[in-house]
Amino acid sequence: MPGHNYDAEKYWKANLRLILGSLVVWALCSYGFAILLRPLLSGIPIGGTDLGFWFAQQGSILTFIALIFHYAWRMNRLDKKFGVDEE
Repeated sequence: MPGHNYDAEKYWKANLRLILGSLVVWALCSYGFAILLRPLLSGIPIGGTDLGFWFAQQGSILTFIALIFHYAWRMNRLDKKFGVDEE
């Protein structure tokens, strides 16, 4: 069983790396672009408004939805790689 524990440890490290990356992207879009960098993005027009406002209203939501699909896709690949998939 030592190989199994090693594989489980590698699996969870890969899983945590994926979660951390997703959280960084989410925080950058939700807090970084929409709140902290909004004054810098205010001069860039998109869809009739400035880019900072767009990230605060729509961009962070669309990014979050994209992250959900990306996480599910990557976890399915990770599960198959380590042999813990449901199929």
